[in-house]
Amino acid sequence: MTKKLPEKWNKNQKALKAIQVAFELEQDIAKNIRVRAAKNGLTPSDQIRKILGLTYSPPKRPRLTVSLSQDDYKELGKKFGIDPGNTIDIKRKIVEALIDDNSVDGD
Repeated sequence: MTKKLPEKWNKNQKALKAIQVAFELEQDIAKNIRVRAAKNGLTPSDQIRKILGLTYSPPKRPRLTVSLSQDDYKELGKKFGIDPGNTIDIKRKIVEALIDDNSVDGD
């Protein structure tokens, strides 16, 4: 007995059939691709697809991510004067710090 998968899972099945390919490029070439991707509002993967003439779709909700451990939350809580368990306020302070850092021409 074969069960039909829900329609919304069809895209996931296509994604499962895709194979990720990694490239080892000189550092300056890889950096250039990442910079161009950022300027175009794309991921490096989508920038490569664009270069190759393949279809791609810009992210609907572009976002930056970082992995934070419990020790990171403790350190950030101390830095911002916030209880380390108050992750929402710590995230707000991180956003403020990123915005402030972006307003100066840093590294």
